[in-house]
Amino acid sequence: MTVHFKVCCIRSAGEAELAIAAGAAAVGLVGEMPNGPGQISDDEIRDIAATIRRRYGEKIWTTLLTSRTEGDAITDHIAETGVNTVQIVDAPAAGAYAAIRKAHERVRLIQVIHVEDTGAVDAAKHAAQSVDVILLDSGKPSTAARTLGGTGETHDWAISRQIIEAVPIPVFLAGGLGPDNVAAAVAAVRPYGVDICSGIRDKADAYQLVPEKLEAFAAALRQIEPRE
Repeated sequence: MTVHFKVCCIRSAGEAELAIAAGAAAVGLVGEMPNGPGQISDDEIRDIAATIRRRYGEKIWTTLLTSRTEGDAITDHIAETGVNTVQIVDAPAAGAYAAIRKAHERVRLIQVIHVEDTGAVDAAKHAAQSVDVILLDSGKPSTAARTLGGTGETHDWAISRQIIEAVPIPVFLAGGLGPDNVAAAVAAVRPYGVDICSGIRDKADAYQLVPEKLEAFAAALRQIEPRE
């Protein structure tokens, strides 16, 4: 099976084109967050998603990253941006999944599970009953200075492997990945896909996408032997 990948923190249609040309199956469009890189306005997200749809139909996952947690607020955010996938980066309120399914039955649901400790396993098993995809990241929502992704840090991949073995749906691995460690990450975790933001960007230059790093990341994935 091919290891799919998602390029997050996309800030323009041009960046999206670079990601798709490199082989990305999904692009991440970051809405308002308490912190972290790549945030753009809902108008920009809508324009980028519409451009991708015109060029590729629904083939590419145009993925809204939302920090909203109430069901109605998330459904509104999806409607405002016109995406075909929503990535919920925080713990959703009770009933949120059902509200989203009712309002947007064709929209793909991704739930982020931040792997702070082994409690992430039960959290993932619970979410997997209601969503389409789990994404494992390195945020720290339990701390005073809450982070919900975009940290550029890895987490305990052994726990991530436990989650993949425990849930019946596709799982993406995120958090501190780059061209130099993605092959090791895939070997250790065996995810359906991987997600990258800071690992292909120049932090010193306002997190600009570096095409050479993107291609190196894609090349590293291509060199991984297909698995059964």
